[in-house]
Amino acid sequence: MQRRLLITAAASLPLARPRAQGFPDRPIRLIVPFAAGGNADTVARILAPRLQERLGQPVVVENRPGAGGSLGAEVVARARADGHTLLIGSNGPLSVNPVVQARLPYDPARDLQPIGMAMQVPHCLMVQPTAPWQELRQLIAASRAAPDTLGVGTAGVASATHLALEAFKAASGARLLHVPYRGGGAALPDFLAGNVPILFTEFSTALPIHRDRRGRMLAVAAAARLPAAAEVPTMAEAGVPGFTAASYVGLVGPAGLPAPVLATLSGAFAAIVAEEEFRARMAALGGEAAPPALATPEGFAAFIAEDLARSRAAAQAAGIRPE
Repeated sequence: MQRRLLITAAASLPLARPRAQGFPDRPIRLIVPFAAGGNADTVARILAPRLQERLGQPVVVENRPGAGGSLGAEVVARARADGHTLLIGSNGPLSVNPVVQARLPYDPARDLQPIGMAMQVPHCLMVQPTAPWQELRQLIAASRAAPDTLGVGTAGVASATHLALEAFKAASGARLLHVPYRGGGAALPDFLAGNVPILFTEFSTALPIHRDRRGRMLAVAAAARLPAAAEVPTMAEAGVPGFTAASYVGLVGPAGLPAPVLATLSGAFAAIVAEEEFRARMAALGGEAAPPALATPEGFAAFIAEDLARSRAAAQAAGIRPE
């Protein structure tokens, strides 16, 4: 009788969160390979307290900017594979730099272990509010009629938005002139001042400008219309079938993580990405929380490989060689 009571009592206790034995046993470093204030940094600071709560150890965000994200990624690639040093990974260090940097000090496929995608921010094409083109098809036609005269600002040579622009040009036949800036923060003021007629940028950057009518989005490179600007068509709807492009943010560790550690990290991470509050925070940033299939090690790894292939094709089309 007493044994049955003990079994019944044990069965009524809440299930403990699965954790690898002894992990984590000290604070976790969350390396952001960019300066504070950007998209990756913002997502990191939303993730950190949630990871801390689920893993039971402090999670400390550490900014290590430089070389388009390569410096921070190298820190994690060379870290001990015990799960206590993690990377906020994104296009730059994972699927752009391997294509455009000749002496990359790490190999993402060999030295890093994807844990899961947190969110994506689709790219979009924005024009001046007084621009004569009301639809993307009209802009494409105008660029073909006067090749390489319509300037398009991006975050810089070999940036994620530059490679997305080149992929867009190849898919649409548009003859647009690339105008590179030193980061998206430098391109935006020039666009607002009217010095560059078109901007290829992240939806989160364009959204407040579009709402204030200081710019006009012609199309978003998303698979479906975005609720925050439902009036803006997708690239596919606007005449470029199948074209999508986005900046993404996810969690990555060093290669060789023990299976129990990876399971603990991926389980905690996937649960966070599924939270309604987290998904609402990503939407408020102008992004989309990752679907369940991409919030896993396998799904994120496959996505990175596909994005790397897209980046390589776009770089080849643009004549960009590794430097």
